[in-house]
Amino acid sequence: MVDVRVENENVTPAQSLWDRLKNAIRGTEADYTEISMGKAVFLLAVPMILELIMESTFAVVDIYFVGTLGASAVATVGLTETYLFLLYSVGMGLSMAVTAIVARRIGEKDKEQAGISAVQAIFLAVVVSVPFALAGIFFARDLLGLMGADAWTLEHGYPYMQWMLGGNAVIMLLFVMNSIFRGAGDAAIAMRVLWLANGCNIILDPVLIYGLGPFPELGIQGAAIATNIGRGIGVLMQLWVLFNGGKHIRVLRSHMHLNGPVISNIVRTSLGGVGQMIVAMTSWIFVMRIIAEFGSHAVAGATIALRIMMFTMMPAWGMSNAVATLVGQNLGAQKPDRAERAVWVTGFWNMSFLVCVAVFYFVFSHELVGIFTDDADVISVGGKWLTIVSYSYFVYGWWMVAIQAFNGAGDTNTPTKINIVFFWLIEIPLSYFMAKTLGMEYTGVFWAIFIAETSAGLFTLWLFQRGGWKTVRV
Repeated sequence: MVDVRVENENVTPAQSLWDRLKNAIRGTEADYTEISMGKAVFLLAVPMILELIMESTFAVVDIYFVGTLGASAVATVGLTETYLFLLYSVGMGLSMAVTAIVARRIGEKDKEQAGISAVQAIFLAVVVSVPFALAGIFFARDLLGLMGADAWTLEHGYPYMQWMLGGNAVIMLLFVMNSIFRGAGDAAIAMRVLWLANGCNIILDPVLIYGLGPFPELGIQGAAIATNIGRGIGVLMQLWVLFNGGKHIRVLRSHMHLNGPVISNIVRTSLGGVGQMIVAMTSWIFVMRIIAEFGSHAVAGATIALRIMMFTMMPAWGMSNAVATLVGQNLGAQKPDRAERAVWVTGFWNMSFLVCVAVFYFVFSHELVGIFTDDADVISVGGKWLTIVSYSYFVYGWWMVAIQAFNGAGDTNTPTKINIVFFWLIEIPLSYFMAKTLGMEYTGVFWAIFIAETSAGLFTLWLFQRGGWKTVRV
């Protein structure tokens, strides 16, 4: 086991913590392949954590306002998200490749190629968004019906899907351009972008849902419009910063052309990431379809529980994302042992945090779900999921970091293969068997998820220790 202690940098703890916190939020020009590991993790993880906390805060606030419209409205969001997860899988898979490639170029001190890679990634993001937009605009009702939506959703909820999928380009660009900043080490910029975008979302949500002031009352459709406006503002900020220069990366006019070899490299590297996320997200679609068999209350409870999990796990995802940048940059600088140390240091703190979250879930599961609804059946479903998932968080903390180590190295194929086995071949059949054959209903689905994902986490950590990811080239 690698030592996880943070180095002493010959300054008082108070000064060190305060100075690092200011630098992390403001952004620095620090070389993450040279500074102490503790400082590197801190400078990257803090803005990533704050960025994702705001993202998850928006998710929770959004479902809170939608929840006042009834269980069917919440179910509409949940069913729409099953399709958005397909979009997210492509966006996140592309983002994994972009982070790995940009981080590797920055580690090699080749900022010219980092900028060129950024431009090609933006072009790909726009191209990928088009088919999702067309599907959402013209086939929203059909897609919701395919997922077993109730009559209210098919009559009143489908415009939500039209807006969310129709305007997906802002989501895709937000993903990809923030991955450029993270890979370069400009995590503070990505943080400020999401704070602005989601801050606008939070303000616009009640205004457009309830029709406050001079605005019309748009109901659930207003939530989707607020999201598009807020994230669109974030994209404009990203473009301005990228072309005017961050701390570590800047796009120049000379970079503004298509580059076949770079596009090919991004596509090739992203295929594993896209496959990885598609496997995970499509497994979630099947799982939600099984849960939908037990009514809108089951879907609503699962949706609220998922939002709570997203909110409470964001610090852990922030620390894991820091690992992807550190692994990519240090492999680029020919420092594989330092890249491995980043994983062990971050994994220890990630595990510690999630154990605390698990205890909180176990004690307050029903109270947490009760914040968003007063429906006793919905609270029962959501509370049960949070209780069951709390048992897996000890392993989950290490799994998140190990997966990001593979992705940061550019080895996106290994996690894809892991996901195929544990999600498609184990989680989906086991969910159906426990829910339908054993008659455990939605509780059986929750236990199947626990078994599959805990097993995947243990296997991934074992595979990481073998060290093959150190030799990947991107």
